Amino acid sequence: MPKKRAKDRMKPEVNAGSMADIAFLLLIFFLVTTTIDVDKGVYVKLPPWSNEPPPEMRLNSRNVYSILVNANNELLVRGEPKDIKNLREDTKEFIMNPRRLENMSQDPTKAIISFKNDRGTNYKTYLAIYNELKAAYNELREEEAQKKYGKSFEFLDKVDQKEIRSRIPLVISEAEPTNFGEEN
Repeated sequence: MPKKRAKDRMKPEVNAGSMADIAFLLLIFFLVTTTIDVDKGVYVKLPPWSNEPPPEMRLNSRNVYSILVNANNELLVRGEPKDIKNLREDTKEFIMNPRRLENMSQDPTKAIISFKNDRGTNYKTYLAIYNELKAAYNELREEEAQKKYGKSFEFLDKVDQKEIRSRIPLVISEAEPTNFGEEN
């Protein structure tokens, strides 16, 4: 049997003792520096909670723009089927009523958008409709700012913005969703 040489006995190795420390430090570095986007949802100012029933209000049906969305994501606006592509312009026309029609709102301060969906409605459809309604109000406010002050709504001072908001208040009433497939 041949004798083992010293060269054979000493095999070169990489010292891996500090590898765990380096991996741990890299993990902590990436955890601390990485930002994770979080869905923020829809910002809605809710009324304060009350145990008392709300007072009964008599609304003129002329001032209510009712929007219903069923479980198939089909849109029904004031009893007629509509396409979401036309919703923004139709909403603007309802709120401002430039031709003074009897079936549109009397005044922008009296216009109420009533929005009701089905529990089976896709969230994407819900958001698309909600965004169209908010965009209609934003465009109306922008047009009013341009007409009255000659500059964009976002560049107005707080007092002027408040005045335009009082002239064109955003009033979207959301009703409790109906059960899947139940359309009332």
